[in-house]
Amino acid sequence: MELHQLRYFVAVVEEGGFSRAAARMHVTQPSLSQQIAKLEQELGQPLLDRLPRGVIPTEAGRRFYERARRILAEVADAARCVTDSREPLQGRLVIGAIPTIAPALLPRLLSLFCSQHPAVEIEVVEDLTERLLQRLEEGGLDLALVSTVQVHTAIHAESLGFEPLGLLVPRHHPLTRRRQARWEDLKGEKALVLSELHCLGRQVHDLCKARHVRWQAWFQAAHLGTIIEMVAQGIGVSLVPWLFAPLAEARGCQLLPVAHPTPRREIQLLLHNLRYRTRAALAFNALTRQYTTELGWHPGSGD
Repeated sequence: MELHQLRYFVAVVEEGGFSRAAARMHVTQPSLSQQIAKLEQELGQPLLDRLPRGVIPTEAGRRFYERARRILAEVADAARCVTDSREPLQGRLVIGAIPTIAPALLPRLLSLFCSQHPAVEIEVVEDLTERLLQRLEEGGLDLALVSTVQVHTAIHAESLGFEPLGLLVPRHHPLTRRRQARWEDLKGEKALVLSELHCLGRQVHDLCKARHVRWQAWFQAAHLGTIIEMVAQGIGVSLVPWLFAPLAEARGCQLLPVAHPTPRREIQLLLHNLRYRTRAALAFNALTRQYTTELGWHPGSGD
Protein backbone atom coordinates (compact mmCIF):
# COMPACT_ATOMS: atom_id res chain seq x y z
CA MET A 1 0.00 0.00 0.00
CA GLU A 2 1.45 3.37 -1.06
CA LEU A 3 0.59 6.95 -0.20
CA HIS A 4 -0.32 7.88 -3.75
CA GLN A 5 -2.91 5.07 -3.74
CA LEU A 6 -4.48 6.57 -0.62
CA ARG A 7 -4.52 10.00 -2.25
CA TYR A 8 -6.16 8.61 -5.38
CA PHE A 9 -8.80 6.73 -3.35
CA VAL A 10 -9.67 9.78 -1.24
CA ALA A 11 -9.97 11.88 -4.39
CA VAL A 12 -12.35 9.35 -6.03
CA VAL A 13 -14.60 9.30 -2.96
CA GLU A 14 -14.66 13.08 -2.65
CA GLU A 15 -15.13 13.74 -6.37
CA GLY A 16 -17.63 10.92 -6.88
CA GLY A 17 -15.96 9.59 -10.00
CA PHE A 18 -12.70 8.47 -11.59
CA SER A 19 -12.44 11.15 -14.29
CA ARG A 20 -12.89 14.07 -11.88
CA ALA A 21 -10.47 12.45 -9.41
CA ALA A 22 -7.89 11.96 -12.16
CA ALA A 23 -8.19 15.62 -13.17
CA ARG A 24 -7.81 16.68 -9.53
CA MET A 25 -4.69 14.53 -9.08
CA HIS A 26 -3.24 15.46 -12.53
CA VAL A 27 -2.94 11.85 -13.70
CA THR A 28 -4.62 9.86 -16.46
CA GLN A 29 -7.84 8.05 -15.62
CA PRO A 30 -6.50 4.58 -16.58
CA SER A 31 -3.49 5.07 -14.31
CA LEU A 32 -5.67 6.14 -11.40
CA SER A 33 -8.13 3.28 -11.96
CA GLN A 34 -5.28 0.80 -12.06
CA GLN A 35 -3.91 2.00 -8.73
CA ILE A 36 -7.34 1.80 -7.09
CA ALA A 37 -7.75 -1.75 -8.40
CA LYS A 38 -4.34 -2.70 -6.94
CA LEU A 39 -5.39 -1.23 -3.60
CA GLU A 40 -8.63 -3.23 -3.59
CA GLN A 41 -6.74 -6.37 -4.55
CA GLU A 42 -4.27 -5.88 -1.71
CA LEU A 43 -7.09 -5.34 0.81
CA GLY A 44 -9.04 -8.29 -0.53
CA GLN A 45 -12.38 -6.54 -1.01
CA PRO A 46 -13.99 -3.80 -3.11
CA LEU A 47 -13.81 -0.28 -1.74
CA LEU A 48 -16.00 1.33 -4.39
CA ASP A 49 -19.29 0.58 -6.10
CA ARG A 50 -19.06 1.56 -9.77
CA LEU A 51 -22.50 2.87 -10.72
CA PRO A 52 -23.68 4.21 -14.10
CA ARG A 53 -23.80 7.79 -12.84
CA GLY A 54 -20.83 7.80 -10.51
CA VAL A 55 -18.89 6.02 -7.82
CA ILE A 56 -19.76 5.58 -4.15
CA PRO A 57 -17.76 3.85 -1.41
CA THR A 58 -18.81 0.45 -0.10
CA GLU A 59 -19.20 -0.01 3.66
CA ALA A 60 -15.55 -1.10 3.81
CA GLY A 61 -14.67 1.85 1.59
CA ARG A 62 -16.33 4.32 3.97
CA ARG A 63 -14.33 2.97 6.90
CA PHE A 64 -11.12 2.95 4.86
CA TYR A 65 -11.77 6.52 3.65
CA GLU A 66 -11.82 7.88 7.23
CA ARG A 67 -8.53 6.15 8.07
CA ALA A 68 -6.93 7.21 4.78
CA ARG A 69 -7.84 10.85 5.43
CA ARG A 70 -6.23 10.69 8.87
CA ILE A 71 -3.07 9.07 7.50
CA LEU A 72 -2.69 11.70 4.79
CA ALA A 73 -3.30 14.46 7.33
CA GLU A 74 -0.56 13.05 9.59
CA VAL A 75 1.88 12.88 6.67
CA ALA A 76 1.10 16.47 5.68
CA ASP A 77 1.47 17.50 9.33
CA ALA A 78 4.91 15.90 9.52
CA ALA A 79 5.99 17.66 6.33
CA ARG A 80 4.80 21.04 7.68
CA CYS A 81 6.75 20.46 10.88
CA VAL A 82 9.99 19.83 8.96
CA THR A 83 9.67 22.73 6.49
CA ASP A 84 8.31 25.32 8.92
CA SER A 85 11.75 26.53 10.01
CA ARG A 86 12.43 28.18 6.66
CA GLU A 87 12.96 31.91 6.40
CA PRO A 88 11.14 34.01 5.43
CA LEU A 89 7.77 32.77 6.62
CA GLN A 90 6.34 30.50 3.92
CA GLY A 91 4.36 27.32 3.41
CA ARG A 92 0.65 26.72 3.02
CA LEU A 93 -2.10 28.01 5.30
CA VAL A 94 -5.67 26.68 5.00
CA ILE A 95 -8.25 28.90 6.71
CA GLY A 96 -11.88 27.96 7.28
CA ALA A 97 -14.65 30.48 7.92
CA ILE A 98 -18.42 30.39 8.12
CA PRO A 99 -20.37 32.37 5.46
CA THR A 100 -21.50 35.02 7.96
CA ILE A 101 -17.87 35.84 8.85
CA ALA A 102 -15.86 35.28 5.66
CA PRO A 103 -17.18 38.12 3.41
CA ALA A 104 -16.85 40.87 6.03
CA LEU A 105 -13.83 39.88 8.11
CA LEU A 106 -11.49 37.91 5.85
CA PRO A 107 -10.80 40.39 3.01
CA ARG A 108 -9.12 42.92 5.30
CA LEU A 109 -7.37 40.24 7.36
CA LEU A 110 -6.00 38.47 4.29
CA SER A 111 -4.87 41.76 2.78
CA LEU A 112 -2.89 42.58 5.91
CA PHE A 113 -1.48 39.07 6.24
CA CYS A 114 -0.42 38.76 2.59
CA SER A 115 1.33 42.13 2.70
CA GLN A 116 3.35 40.96 5.72
CA HIS A 117 3.97 37.37 4.55
CA PRO A 118 3.82 37.26 0.74
CA ALA A 119 5.54 33.85 0.54
CA VAL A 120 2.71 32.05 2.36
CA GLU A 121 0.27 30.22 0.07
CA ILE A 122 -3.27 30.68 1.39
CA GLU A 123 -6.41 28.66 0.75
CA VAL A 124 -9.79 29.71 2.17
CA VAL A 125 -12.65 27.28 2.76
CA GLU A 126 -16.07 28.85 3.35
CA ASP A 127 -18.58 26.39 4.79
CA LEU A 128 -21.03 25.71 7.61
CA THR A 129 -19.70 25.20 11.13
CA GLU A 130 -20.25 21.44 11.28
CA ARG A 131 -18.32 20.79 8.07
CA LEU A 132 -15.50 23.12 9.10
CA LEU A 133 -15.20 21.23 12.38
CA GLN A 134 -14.98 17.95 10.50
CA ARG A 135 -12.27 19.27 8.17
CA LEU A 136 -10.33 20.71 11.12
CA GLU A 137 -10.50 17.37 12.93
CA GLU A 138 -9.32 15.54 9.80
CA GLY A 139 -6.37 17.88 9.30
CA GLY A 140 -7.80 19.64 6.25
CA LEU A 141 -7.71 23.06 7.93
CA ASP A 142 -5.07 24.86 9.97
CA LEU A 143 -7.65 27.00 11.75
CA ALA A 144 -11.27 28.11 11.47
CA LEU A 145 -13.25 31.24 12.25
CA VAL A 146 -16.72 30.45 13.59
CA SER A 147 -19.31 31.77 16.00
CA THR A 148 -19.88 30.14 19.38
CA VAL A 149 -19.63 26.36 19.13
CA GLN A 150 -19.20 23.53 21.62
CA VAL A 151 -16.01 21.60 20.87
CA HIS A 152 -14.41 18.43 22.23
CA THR A 153 -10.94 18.22 23.76
CA ALA A 154 -9.14 17.74 20.43
CA ILE A 155 -10.22 21.22 19.28
CA HIS A 156 -9.04 24.40 21.01
CA ALA A 157 -11.41 27.39 20.85
CA GLU A 158 -10.13 30.93 21.43
CA SER A 159 -12.66 33.71 21.89
CA LEU A 160 -11.92 36.75 19.72
CA GLY A 161 -14.67 38.74 21.38
CA PHE A 162 -18.25 39.70 20.70
CA GLU A 163 -19.42 41.30 17.47
CA PRO A 164 -22.53 43.51 17.71
CA LEU A 165 -25.49 42.96 15.44
CA GLY A 166 -27.51 45.80 13.97
CA LEU A 167 -30.96 46.24 12.48
CA LEU A 168 -30.70 46.30 8.69
CA VAL A 169 -33.35 48.50 7.05
CA PRO A 170 -33.86 50.11 3.62
CA ARG A 171 -32.19 53.50 3.24
CA HIS A 172 -35.49 55.41 3.35
CA HIS A 173 -37.11 53.42 6.16
CA PRO A 174 -38.80 55.58 8.87
CA LEU A 175 -36.46 54.13 11.52
CA THR A 176 -33.46 55.77 9.82
CA ARG A 177 -34.59 59.06 11.37
CA ARG A 178 -33.56 57.68 14.75
CA ARG A 179 -30.08 57.24 16.15
CA GLN A 180 -30.90 53.67 17.20
CA ALA A 181 -33.67 51.10 16.98
CA ARG A 182 -35.53 49.60 19.92
CA TRP A 183 -36.42 45.97 20.35
CA GLU A 184 -40.11 46.78 20.18
CA ASP A 185 -39.55 48.30 16.70
CA LEU A 186 -38.96 44.81 15.37
CA LYS A 187 -42.42 43.57 16.28
CA GLY A 188 -44.25 45.23 13.41
CA GLU A 189 -41.70 44.41 10.72
CA LYS A 190 -41.37 41.57 8.22
CA ALA A 191 -38.32 39.57 9.24
CA LEU A 192 -35.81 38.37 6.68
CA VAL A 193 -33.73 35.75 8.48
CA LEU A 194 -31.07 33.19 7.74
CA SER A 195 -31.98 29.53 7.73
CA GLU A 196 -31.26 27.87 11.06
CA LEU A 197 -28.70 25.74 9.24
CA HIS A 198 -26.55 28.81 9.90
CA CYS A 199 -25.61 29.49 13.51
CA LEU A 200 -26.50 33.17 12.98
CA GLY A 201 -30.06 32.16 12.12
CA ARG A 202 -30.34 30.26 15.41
CA GLN A 203 -28.66 33.07 17.34
CA VAL A 204 -31.07 35.72 16.02
CA HIS A 205 -34.00 33.49 16.88
CA ASP A 206 -32.74 33.05 20.45
CA LEU A 207 -31.97 36.76 20.89
CA CYS A 208 -35.47 37.75 19.79
CA LYS A 209 -37.05 35.07 21.96
CA ALA A 210 -35.13 36.36 24.99
CA ARG A 211 -36.50 39.89 24.34
CA HIS A 212 -40.05 38.54 23.77
CA VAL A 213 -39.94 39.73 20.17
CA ARG A 214 -42.06 37.59 17.89
CA TRP A 215 -41.63 39.28 14.56
CA GLN A 216 -43.04 37.79 11.39
CA ALA A 217 -40.42 35.54 9.78
CA TRP A 218 -41.39 36.33 6.20
CA PHE A 219 -38.39 34.81 4.41
CA GLN A 220 -35.58 32.36 5.26
CA ALA A 221 -32.42 32.73 3.20
CA ALA A 222 -29.33 30.62 2.67
CA HIS A 223 -27.01 33.63 2.24
CA LEU A 224 -26.71 37.04 3.88
CA GLY A 225 -26.23 38.56 0.43
CA THR A 226 -29.79 37.55 -0.45
CA ILE A 227 -31.11 39.20 2.70
CA ILE A 228 -29.20 42.42 2.00
CA GLU A 229 -30.63 42.62 -1.54
CA MET A 230 -34.18 42.01 -0.32
CA VAL A 231 -33.87 44.61 2.44
CA ALA A 232 -32.59 47.09 -0.16
CA GLN A 233 -35.80 46.48 -2.13
CA GLY A 234 -37.94 47.29 0.91
CA ILE A 235 -39.21 43.74 1.39
CA GLY A 236 -38.34 43.51 5.09
CA VAL A 237 -35.67 44.07 7.74
CA SER A 238 -33.07 41.86 9.42
CA LEU A 239 -30.54 41.58 12.24
CA VAL A 240 -27.05 41.21 10.74
CA PRO A 241 -23.43 41.43 11.94
CA TRP A 242 -22.07 44.96 12.19
CA LEU A 243 -19.11 44.26 9.91
CA PHE A 244 -21.57 43.92 7.03
CA ALA A 245 -22.43 47.64 7.27
CA PRO A 246 -20.21 48.73 4.33
CA LEU A 247 -21.56 45.97 2.09
CA ALA A 248 -25.13 46.77 3.10
CA GLU A 249 -24.77 50.52 2.60
CA ALA A 250 -23.29 49.95 -0.85
CA ARG A 251 -26.49 48.08 -1.76
CA GLY A 252 -28.84 50.78 -0.49
CA CYS A 253 -29.40 49.71 3.12
CA GLN A 254 -28.62 51.21 6.49
CA LEU A 255 -27.51 49.39 9.62
CA LEU A 256 -28.87 50.81 12.88
CA PRO A 257 -27.57 50.08 16.38
CA VAL A 258 -30.12 48.41 18.63
CA ALA A 259 -30.76 49.86 22.11
CA HIS A 260 -29.59 48.01 25.22
CA PRO A 261 -29.21 45.12 25.49
CA THR A 262 -27.23 45.25 22.27
CA PRO A 263 -27.50 41.95 20.34
CA ARG A 264 -24.10 40.32 19.99
CA ARG A 265 -22.53 37.08 18.88
CA GLU A 266 -19.21 35.59 19.95
CA ILE A 267 -16.54 34.98 17.31
CA GLN A 268 -14.11 32.11 17.92
CA LEU A 269 -10.89 30.95 16.33
CA LEU A 270 -10.50 27.15 16.35
CA LEU A 271 -7.25 25.19 16.28
CA HIS A 272 -6.51 21.49 16.56
CA ASN A 273 -4.83 20.58 19.85
CA LEU A 274 -3.02 17.56 18.41
CA ARG A 275 -1.82 19.04 15.11
CA TYR A 276 1.40 20.92 14.53
CA ARG A 277 0.75 24.66 14.46
CA THR A 278 2.82 26.24 11.76
CA ARG A 279 4.39 29.65 12.15
CA ALA A 280 2.00 30.87 9.45
CA ALA A 281 -0.99 29.70 11.50
CA LEU A 282 0.36 31.32 14.64
CA ALA A 283 1.07 34.57 12.75
CA PHE A 284 -2.47 34.63 11.34
CA ASN A 285 -3.85 33.94 14.81
CA ALA A 286 -1.88 36.87 16.28
CA LEU A 287 -2.94 39.22 13.48
CA THR A 288 -6.59 38.22 13.86
CA ARG A 289 -6.52 38.91 17.61
CA GLN A 290 -4.88 42.29 17.03
CA TYR A 291 -7.40 43.27 14.34
CA THR A 292 -10.48 42.20 16.29
CA THR A 293 -9.21 44.05 19.37
CA GLU A 294 -8.95 47.18 17.23
CA LEU A 295 -12.57 46.58 16.19
CA GLY A 296 -13.56 46.60 19.86
CA TRP A 297 -14.28 42.89 20.15
CA HIS A 298 -13.10 41.97 23.63
CA PRO A 299 -13.54 38.48 25.12
CA GLY A 300 -15.99 38.60 27.99
CA SER A 301 -17.83 41.64 26.60
CA GLY A 302 -20.97 39.83 25.57
CA ASP A 303 -23.28 41.54 28.04
